[in-house]
Amino acid sequence: MSSVRALENELSDATGLIELAEADGDAALVSEGEAAITALRARAETLRLESMLSGEADGNDSYVEIHAGAGGTESQDWAEMLFRMYTRWAERKGYKLQLVEESAGETAGIKSATVLVKGHNAYGWLKTEAGVHRLVRISPYDSNARRHTSFASVTIFPVIDQTIEIDIPEKEVRIDVYRASGAGGQHVNKTESAVRITHLPTGIVVASQTERSQHQNRAICWDMLRSKLYERALEAKKAETGAFIGEKADIGWGHQIRSYVLQPYQLVKDLRTGVESRTPQSVLDGELDPFMAAALAQAIGGKPKEAIADLE
Repeated sequence: MSSVRALENELSDATGLIELAEADGDAALVSEGEAAITALRARAETLRLESMLSGEADGNDSYVEIHAGAGGTESQDWAEMLFRMYTRWAERKGYKLQLVEESAGETAGIKSATVLVKGHNAYGWLKTEAGVHRLVRISPYDSNARRHTSFASVTIFPVIDQTIEIDIPEKEVRIDVYRASGAGGQHVNKTESAVRITHLPTGIVVASQTERSQHQNRAICWDMLRSKLYERALEAKKAETGAFIGEKADIGWGHQIRSYVLQPYQLVKDLRTGVESRTPQSVLDGELDPFMAAALAQAIGGKPKEAIADLE
């Protein structure tokens, strides 16, 4: 309520400023007051949208996991573009980022990456991005300049509180240690400090390689596995109401949530809500709030396009 009261007070000040400025015939001051009201409207809309983040884990930090689909270099480059997009979005929000795992592509891009996004409501916003993302463009790796379609999957799962009990018997997991990839030279990791844990009943795999200590990477993996199993339970409930679904069986046609077309025309379209952007580069630079807002509104039975009207 304090945020609402602050907005009310600022709105009262802005309207009072406009009334005084109009009485004095000060057009510049009137414009200043109107600009303040416009900014307040955007802040009010953000608060309204955040009120939709009422899920048990919505306020928590979040993991973002990206996997390239079939297609080699093309899909691996697209996976890296998505990684950059979410990094830019998080930076816009003032969130902090911690790289957990990254597997480089053979020629370019990444095969996979996991990043921890730290900030209030990180999971609440990011959960709307779970699914397969499709890119259409003229390939920079094709000497014949042909148009290619690439896919990459995004999985979102929250950091869960240590008080949430999730029992994982050790007999149900396989733990592998390996040498973390490095940049070469003095940065080469000469010890097997990276850790991968596979949950045998579900096939869920988590990995961490950014810490120097195997013990630290192992602890991160256990936390991620607990989070993924928690998210899996949440998704089972969400599936009953048609809400967000995270991991998909196939990274390809029929499963995508959003298409990014760079050629022969410029368009980003969310296939769930119908929300579009004619400026793909701004979206790839992290301008994702309109898409997230629409998906949130749809999930609670609202109207997606009305939800983004004040964000555009």
